Amino acid sequence: MGGVTKPSSVSLNAIIRGADQVSPGQNPPLHLWNPPFCGDIAIEVKADGQWFHEGRPMRRQALVNLFASILRREEDGDYYLVTPVEKCRIQVALHPLMIVDVDREADDSGLEWLWVTLNTQSRMRIDREHPMHLEPRAAGAGYIDLPNGLSALCARAAWYRLVELADETGTLRSGDCEFSLHSQ
Repeated sequence: MGGVTKPSSVSLNAIIRGADQVSPGQNPPLHLWNPPFCGDIAIEVKADGQWFHEGRPMRRQALVNLFASILRREEDGDYYLVTPVEKCRIQVALHPLMIVDVDREADDSGLEWLWVTLNTQSRMRIDREHPMHLEPRAAGAGYIDLPNGLSALCARAAWYRLVELADETGTLRSGDCEFSLHSQ
């Protein structure tokens, strides 16, 4: 985490108003936005993937989905909610998103790929661009890399599903990629 700054006057409502400029169902072009830093906001993502605001769990899934869509990790290692006009730092204990399900799907060429479903209901294919890694801080459970410097850790049920899908050597195959479930 970067340096501590004094609490910002940025409110949750200001972030929501800025995020409202994003079309629903579309990934905002975070890579094009470079707004000024306006301070820390009292949002925290716990190690189990639950989002909190001012110490209270966020109960509205639509709000979590919205914030996840405007979240990026920057080179300083910190996480920011980014809108076209401002960016605010939040706290993330381990990984900002969780993998809640895994399944296999064949593509048009017949190659079978592993697809993960995130706690935001979005789906991502495990491949070279979004590889599987092992997280020693989570008892070796897997996580994948996501766009915007983010990552998603396997929830327990999803991790067990991945283990079931691995071959007898502990290797997962997704398309033309292989990932080991054993630490090196």
